[in-house]
Amino acid sequence: MTGVTGVTGATGAVLGTTAVARAAGCSVQLVRDLERLGAIPAPTRSPNGYRRFTPVHVRAVRAYRDLALAVGPVVARRFLSELRGTTAAEGAARVSALHVSLDAERRQALAARAALCAVRDEAGEEVPSRAEDTMTITELAGALGVRSSTLRFWEAEGLLLPERVTTRSGTARRYPVPAVREARVVAALRAGGYRVPDVRRAVVALRDLGEVGESLAALDRRLELLGERALALLRAGAALADLIGSQDVPDVR
Repeated sequence: MTGVTGVTGATGAVLGTTAVARAAGCSVQLVRDLERLGAIPAPTRSPNGYRRFTPVHVRAVRAYRDLALAVGPVVARRFLSELRGTTAAEGAARVSALHVSLDAERRQALAARAALCAVRDEAGEEVPSRAEDTMTITELAGALGVRSSTLRFWEAEGLLLPERVTTRSGTARRYPVPAVREARVVAALRAGGYRVPDVRRAVVALRDLGEVGESLAALDRRLELLGERALALLRAGAALADLIGSQDVPDVR
């Protein structure tokens, strides 16, 4: 049922489902789904049972559309549902948290890109990986031109994860191919002036995202998409600002 349109209430026109969809630039089915899932406030009903929406619902649907682009439809629905009834300060903090989360994704992608650039730039260097696919700490230090104590420091800072093997004299570090690759990345970034926290971020990005096998072009595309998501979140901000602290559907009877 689409209900009546153009009836003036306390906060403006009373709208039917079709009018809300048209004003928000979406399908009628989306409006119904968002109502059913609790992502937008429940409309009041006219005496004959028709839904009675208001401009508040239009803003909520518009906010959902951009939020869905920015953070995904599931998170967007949950966010709008939980936003209702919050104070202005709480609502603003929730919106800020979305920006922080998106920025963290961007920083991780940038760190992974920096690490890939380091791998690419070091591609011509002679850093052997033997047939056994492992190197000792002395061999790796010599290949990278650093001290063994430097490799131990990197390990203590979480930049390297060597294997430990048992020998006749105790235990020893062994560096398989992935660890050698990470050591190359660390060495290149440190030589380029990156601080330890920045290098750690790059190495963690490689481990978590598995970006070693991914091209720089793919990472650049990821960064473009993150930019598009950030813009969508900014667009949602205006509608969210209107919704924060005023989520109750007014009585339009």
